[in-house]
Amino acid sequence: MLIPVVIFGAWLAFQLSPTIEALCFKGDLRTWMREEFGIGYDQRNTLVVGLAMGFAVIPMIFSIAEDAIFSVPKHLTTGSLALGATPWQTMTKVVLLTASPGIFSAIMIGFGRAVGETMIVLMATGNTAVMDLSIFQGLRTLSANIAVEMPESEVNSTHYRVLFLAALVLFMFTFVVNTLAEVIRQNLRQKYSSL
Repeated sequence: MLIPVVIFGAWLAFQLSPTIEALCFKGDLRTWMREEFGIGYDQRNTLVVGLAMGFAVIPMIFSIAEDAIFSVPKHLTTGSLALGATPWQTMTKVVLLTASPGIFSAIMIGFGRAVGETMIVLMATGNTAVMDLSIFQGLRTLSANIAVEMPESEVNSTHYRVLFLAALVLFMFTFVVNTLAEVIRQNLRQKYSSL
């Protein structure tokens, strides 16, 4: 039932976009952004990567969080409802708190997937090595930088060693974030295991 709605929405957006662009942005969004704000616009930009990574990561986060929520023991929810709590109170005070270690794990797994992603970033950002703070410009992540430049670097050169240093930085960042996530998850598990 959702597919016709999505198709109709896309068709409607394509039909209305020239009119909206003419009314709101003087006919050309890129020129308007450059004149009004001094912001350049690249077709492959950080905003596109954010949307693409959202589509890549959110289903995994959703499925893991859903499993965590549905693995809350039924006797906890029925007991809460039997003691006079409303369904909303049961959800916020019992179900979400009990499932919070699993939900946090799902978010951290999704974050780790997004940080380590290489090919989506390479294809959607234009592989721009020069970066600025605008979300309408391209970028290159550490993992993409290593993947692109490692075949080109000469063994034992300075460039080769810098790429290994970038890999070490990426590894250390991932290790620290995963360690902190595990500590937080264990604390949540201990805190809410008494429910």
